Amino acid sequence: MKKNFVSNSEESIRMFKNGLMESLSKVHYAVPLFIFIPVIVFFIVLAFENNIGLGGFSVFFLIGLLVWTATEYLLHRFIFHYHPSSEFGKKIHFIFHGVHHDYPKDRKRLVMPPSASIPLATAFYFLFSLFFLPNQLYAFFPGFLFGYLVYDMLHYAMHHYNFKSGIMKRVKQHHMLHHYHNPEKGFGVSTSLWDNILRSKFADSPKKLHE
Repeated sequence: MKKNFVSNSEESIRMFKNGLMESLSKVHYAVPLFIFIPVIVFFIVLAFENNIGLGGFSVFFLIGLLVWTATEYLLHRFIFHYHPSSEFGKKIHFIFHGVHHDYPKDRKRLVMPPSASIPLATAFYFLFSLFFLPNQLYAFFPGFLFGYLVYDMLHYAMHHYNFKSGIMKRVKQHHMLHHYHNPEKGFGVSTSLWDNILRSKFADSPKKLHE
């Protein structure tokens, strides 16, 4: 397996000559919370205003959360880790994900910037609207967004926080193995569920890697 370049620098290289584009590619880890928590609350209120019961809401919220974990895995494995052959494709890949693997400790490139997350969330909303009734969608979508926020916050914490609990240590180790051992395995970040199901998990006794 080809050895990847990994820098321990806490600041990655400049990606854009244009200052505005460069600033849009960086974000403080708390920004997604300020954007998406109000959206989640809005849809929860909307769901109950459209006469969904607590039981129905809980079911669709959990389905949304589960669908997020699958979306996270599929995007990471098949989009972010797609290996283009053209020079233009390689540049796009580096912008979207390659820079994170080369500079995994850059604090401002660990959560998705609003310039990407807002259009993606909007696109997913309209996609899901094709499959759900309105009150079901209003319960499902906040579960999906909540899953995204958990993913973003966990991703930041895995790179900059030393967990004390055994469960969180294992979750972090799973992601560190993806970065420092084999980037073609361990695509789940918030959960290893889909790695287990789709056979992209690591060996049962991985070596201890970067904390």
